[in-house]
Amino acid sequence: MADFTHGAVAHFDIAGGDADVLGAFYSGLFGWSVDPKGPGYALIETGANSPNGAIVETEAPALTMGVAVKSLAETIAKAEAAGGRVVMPATDNGWVKKAQIADPSGNVVTLIEL
Repeated sequence: MADFTHGAVAHFDIAGGDADVLGAFYSGLFGWSVDPKGPGYALIETGANSPNGAIVETEAPALTMGVAVKSLAETIAKAEAAGGRVVMPATDNGWVKKAQIADPSGNVVTLIEL
């Protein structure tokens, strides 16, 4: 995460019913490298100077962007004060510290601590 600054789009997740089909679609369409990491999950490399992402197998389709932030706690507090809500509290998965918020319309954004 050191290459990103506060507020930069740093990651994205593409979710849908079949991770293998989604991987083949985006690989064929854009030439993205798709690296399966387990059932229903693959990392995506999009190329130089652009954020990478993941394909996540879920029941409902979704596209979620991940934004780099200096502080999860401060950003969550600002989001709540502005009418957003926490979808996933701050979590350290051993690889990154992240949380998810929903904006006032319900769009979900992943926050990734620098």
